Amino acid sequence: MIIDCHGHFTTVPKSFRDWRAKQVEFADDPANAPRPEDGAILTDDQIREGIEGGQLKLQQERGSDVTLFSPIAGLMSHHLGNERTSLEWARVSNDNVKRVTELYPDNFAPVCQLPQSPGAAPANSVPELRRCVEELGFVGCNINPDPTGGYWTGKPFTDREWYPLFEALCDLDVPGMVHVAASCNPNFHGTGAHYLNADTSVFMQILQSDLFKDFPALRLVIPHGGGAVPYHWGRYRGMSLEMMDRPLEGLLDNIYFDTCVYHLPGVELLTRVIPADNVLFGSEMIGAVRGKDPNTDQYFDDTKRYVDALPLSDADRAKIYEGNARRVYPRLDQRLKAQGR
Repeated sequence: MIIDCHGHFTTVPKSFRDWRAKQVEFADDPANAPRPEDGAILTDDQIREGIEGGQLKLQQERGSDVTLFSPIAGLMSHHLGNERTSLEWARVSNDNVKRVTELYPDNFAPVCQLPQSPGAAPANSVPELRRCVEELGFVGCNINPDPTGGYWTGKPFTDREWYPLFEALCDLDVPGMVHVAASCNPNFHGTGAHYLNADTSVFMQILQSDLFKDFPALRLVIPHGGGAVPYHWGRYRGMSLEMMDRPLEGLLDNIYFDTCVYHLPGVELLTRVIPADNVLFGSEMIGAVRGKDPNTDQYFDDTKRYVDALPLSDADRAKIYEGNARRVYPRLDQRLKAQGR
């Protein structure tokens, strides 16, 4: 089985995006704000149109089996609106993802977004996390370390204000994927800079902390190949020894990276530097890069082609494609076993 740990519902209809725009417009005027039933709750036909012509079609064409599926990362946009609208937006987005996984239970497993907001305590996201996991059967969540959308005015990801959320993740036995949303800072393009900056920055914050001493069971997935981390591993190893007097490799008991790196040399380097036990197959299709490489006439985000081309042992390839995802996401493993898989 091939499990894609990184997928988003990017094929939602335009009406859903229009509803969000109107919700944000009337964020401070709840009396005139749109109701969820006015466009945020998708019909089965709308879901099928988006999924069957998009992620499901490519999943089948490219040879993967199950995708961990979450709301559109860029559209989380926690910097827009306020805490009330973020909660409403998270709930309707998560409910639509849940319905995708009900319509296509063999193809998609649900991962939720959190109702974060600039200045709001991360603890305020715990009720929605628990609703999704305990009531709706979600297997993980996306955590935005910068709800300000590229301005980073909040406290580091390792600050104790985040601890209630980490406690909930450990209690529920679900991992968090560290994933920012859209950037409103003109200095940082969303997918080309902000995403990769965040992946790198959070890893460095963890390196400088004792987070995993406090939460030895916490599991975090750093997407997009880990930002700059695997490609500057020597730098981080040296800093870990100098600053914290400990080997960097110990962080790999709790941190995992995906293969959302859109060329073969990058994926080769990732798997040479990071142990196979810490690499999960991911594609992020349909996401950051949708086009084809003119040199190969192949889609950039068809990352399975890159993993297939790697000189891996059968055991390591099986870990990257399936075993690691089932281990890091135990509720996914339970879901698959309940399906007889």
